[in-house]
Amino acid sequence: MMNNLMPGCIKKIDRKGGGFALMQNLGRFQDAAKKYGVPAEEVFQTVDLWEKKNICQVTLCIHALARVAQTRDDYKGMILGPKMAEKQEREFTEEQLREGRNVISLQYGSNEGASQAGLNMGKPRSIMD
Repeated sequence: MMNNLMPGCIKKIDRKGGGFALMQNLGRFQDAAKKYGVPAEEVFQTVDLWEKKNICQVTLCIHALARVAQTRDDYKGMILGPKMAEKQEREFTEEQLREGRNVISLQYGSNEGASQAGLNMGKPRSIMD
């Protein structure tokens, strides 16, 4: 897959051998995906796929790869998932900025009964490369 997106990025693909040799293919894929632009926190770890420990993370990586591929001009393949958002610059006049200071946000406590109940904090994965 990565050689189709970035020709020649993976020089050696092991087709035979023990588990270690075949797991190296996954490591090469992960390195190539990061070079392609997939964020490191969205790339699965070898054990996630090899031992089927976290297939959701593998799926997330494939979707992230598809999202990054859609931003490339040289990509003409199929589309999987949403397109990555593009930067949207906003220009406000000084008068518009002054008007914004007069708005009372609901975060200031005027919204009765507001609380942080049900708010989840923390990272979903703790292992990083």
